Amino acid sequence: MGRGLTYEEFELGAIYDTQARTITEADVVTFAGLSGDFNPLHTDAEAARNTPFGERIAHGMLTVAISTGMANMTGLMAGTTIALMEQNIKYKGAVKFGDTVRLQMEVIEKRETSKADRGIVKLAARVFNQRDEVVVDMVWTQLMKRQGG
Repeated sequence: MGRGLTYEEFELGAIYDTQARTITEADVVTFAGLSGDFNPLHTDAEAARNTPFGERIAHGMLTVAISTGMANMTGLMAGTTIALMEQNIKYKGAVKFGDTVRLQMEVIEKRETSKADRGIVKLAARVFNQRDEVVVDMVWTQLMKRQGG
């Protein structure tokens, strides 16, 4: 049995904040190696100097991946998530090396399914930097276990 929240326990409008995490050069290098994305915008300091950002930035997908880990660390969905069905992602700003990000999740929709043991929960999932600017704005659709299911 999971310690996470079931479908019924998610309340519309509820907001959940995560701990913060600083994005390092090591994070970006590791992600480039894992993903194979060695775009100079992320990995070449000289080339990145000539971009609108003026320096290297983290991969957008790295920031998203870190946000899913932050959500997991809250324990809210531990053992009660059946599936992550959809992620809609909008990148709003660059994450630079040394930026500290945090995730805020807000329950924006709930709906029952045709199966009594599960329900769908939609979360607005926003990644903020240390200046409280939204750098990634997402909607996650999750299939969650129901009580007694």
